[in-house]
Amino acid sequence: MSAFDHHLASIQERVDRLLLLCRTLQEENRSLRASQEQLASERAQLLARNEQARSRVEAMIARLKSLEQNQA
Repeated sequence: MSAFDHHLASIQERVDRLLLLCRTLQEENRSLRASQEQLASERAQLLARNEQARSRVEAMIARLKSLEQNQA
């Protein structure tokens, strides 16, 4: 094997490793994007539930104050 052939084989091996790395990173990127979308959706649901709970607590407080004023 000549020095040129050896150098060419070395370059081909590096290109193959880079392609594998690129594919791996693309798959990881897809996975991370899916996770990010899922987390964003869960966050939106939690924020909505938190807002509902806050509204219910405020309504309860208002009712309690109303009952307190009626009893006074």
